[in-house]
Amino acid sequence: MTHGRLQNAGIVRKRTPKVEKKYPNRKHPSPRIRNRKNYYNRLIKMKPVGQGTKR
Repeated sequence: MTHGRLQNAGIVRKRTPKVEKKYPNRKHPSPRIRNRKNYYNRLIKMKPVGQGTKR
């Protein structure tokens, strides 16, 4: 059901099931878990930040 009217917004939200946290004890997930591709490029392959300028 879509939020066609503002009156429906709260109803739709109440119907949506709550998803449990993956790591409830941690304040911030580790960088490896949060963005594995970025971690691989920055720390493993030592790539600089930003888009590649090679053409």
